[in-house]
Amino acid sequence: MSKVWFVTGSSRGLGRAFVEAALSRGDKVAATARDTSRLADLVAAHGDAVLPLPLDVADRDAVHRAVQRAHRHFGRLDVLVNNAGYGLSGAVEELSEEQLRDQLDTNLFGPLRVVQAALPLLRAQGSGHIVQISSVAGVAAFPLGGGYCASKWALEGLSETLAQEVAGFGVKVTVVEPGSYATDAVASAVRAESDPHYDGLRAAFAAHAASLDVGDPAAAGRALLRLVDAERPPLRVFFGTQGQPMLQQVYADRLAGWAEWAELSVEAHGPAAPAA
Repeated sequence: MSKVWFVTGSSRGLGRAFVEAALSRGDKVAATARDTSRLADLVAAHGDAVLPLPLDVADRDAVHRAVQRAHRHFGRLDVLVNNAGYGLSGAVEELSEEQLRDQLDTNLFGPLRVVQAALPLLRAQGSGHIVQISSVAGVAAFPLGGGYCASKWALEGLSETLAQEVAGFGVKVTVVEPGSYATDAVASAVRAESDPHYDGLRAAFAAHAASLDVGDPAAAGRALLRLVDAERPPLRVFFGTQGQPMLQQVYADRLAGWAEWAELSVEAHGPAAPAA
């Protein structure tokens, strides 16, 4: 049985790859984008299997209208992919409050709006799979990415809680954590006004980013098909080869740090209450 998808941020990058993968095997997709003209070739190639919907996930009313329209058009929603988002580059000292608010509004509150609009429908049908597109930056912080990391770390916590809340309704939740892919994500990122104190760090980080072996978006699309077809999908999964080795060290360092200061943790608790 073919699935019905609702995908945000469908016009480019990984979102586009996810839509193309679903359509290529005969699934139906409500593909949202701020500029639906960029989806015209998909409509020409796949006809009624794709429903292009204009959407800015920062507009709560528009989100609810789009979800309802997709449900009416296809009669159900099986896979919800919260992919819309963007990067914010800048040291924490460089970020403006407005830039951080805008980042959270899209990368955190956008998925929240889509989930809240769709959940009554998924709950009523007793099934569905919510896929939250996070990032390796959602589990490990990087210099000059504090705003982006904050948005993805928050999405991770929100999604883990959501998974526990909706499991009893037959709804699954998976957080996908991609590494670097051959998309225009870096070029399209918003950049804070630079402070020369961080220029050396910027140069070093740019050199590191240029050395990475970036992934193929089409391969990510095929991987997502396997994920949504799984009877018991994971809560979290990396996409790409960068996450697994890096996070093993990150988590080892965290555990070591907590263990080193365990005595202080106990001291901070205070004396044990006397036995009754």
